[in-house]
Amino acid sequence: MARTEHLDTVGLLCPLPVLRIIKRMQELKPGDQLIVKADDPAANVDIPHYCREHGHLLVGTESLASQTIFKIKKK
Repeated sequence: MARTEHLDTVGLLCPLPVLRIIKRMQELKPGDQLIVKADDPAANVDIPHYCREHGHLLVGTESLASQTIFKIKKK
């Protein structure tokens, strides 16, 4: 059964949000979801790029004030 994990990267600047995602994704199984909260403007480019490069599915994004929520499904 797939699980959902949460990662708060608010306050971290590039490249730290993606580095934290990489570390957390290693702990997940295929089909698991990681929900990431970020406020670094570069994350809007870096996180989708990371997903494309590593084959993970970016299920969706949601903008909330100065933060963005990324929903990533592990390949």
